[in-house]
Amino acid sequence: MPANRTGPTGSSPAAGALAAVAILGFAGGLLVSSFAGFRDFLPELLRGAATTVQVAAGGSLVAVVAALLATTARLYAPLPLRWLAVAYVELFRGTSALVQLFWLFFVLPMLGISLSPMTAGIAALGLNIGAYGSEVMRGAIEAVPRGQWEAASALNLGRFRTLRRIVLPQAFVAMIPPWGNLFIELLKATSLVSLITLSDLAFKAQQLNQTTLRTVEIFGIVLLIYLALSLLVTLAMRALERRAGRRLLRGKEAR
Repeated sequence: MPANRTGPTGSSPAAGALAAVAILGFAGGLLVSSFAGFRDFLPELLRGAATTVQVAAGGSLVAVVAALLATTARLYAPLPLRWLAVAYVELFRGTSALVQLFWLFFVLPMLGISLSPMTAGIAALGLNIGAYGSEVMRGAIEAVPRGQWEAASALNLGRFRTLRRIVLPQAFVAMIPPWGNLFIELLKATSLVSLITLSDLAFKAQQLNQTTLRTVEIFGIVLLIYLALSLLVTLAMRALERRAGRRLLRGKEAR
């Protein structure tokens, strides 16, 4: 009997269910926003959500770059750079993201380095998630069977070519799901930037709650917005994983 292939990440019905939940969440948000008085402050929440997305996108980029550099240094760099990469990973994994954020925004100016709230927020969250992402990348690369390295060496392929054509395509597929989790954690952690005067979604919600006292309604909409953004990240990462898995399968069949 032919195998029932649903892709490397799960069934398409699961993706459809997630899309349905996202649509229902958005519809629910619109329904709630139609209540009396909500049209006055919903635009403020959406502006805060735009800032949240900006911080999350910038932090994600910083996280990927930091993780890639740290992983490369830990696996292939000279010993001093390996120590530096290990120190970065352990420091940012072993301390609070809030403390890291306060260090960048409040302590660095005392040392002559001033960062804007947006820059500090993106840097702190990106470096924090990047430390976790480095371990994800390292684990995915080391999970590729050693025999494939040996086979590539027997074919006289250099280390860089082996990484690019054999190891990384397999490791990339394996690291996508945990990276999706990390991106969602980063998105939720953006609420911390409200503590350094950045007008993100959480900051706008607190302001509106103080002026309108509509606590249930305001934070109900905020919950739906965070849920919708998280589902969008989940769907995007699932689509990326399916595409990467299909490309890897085609590559194996071609060989």
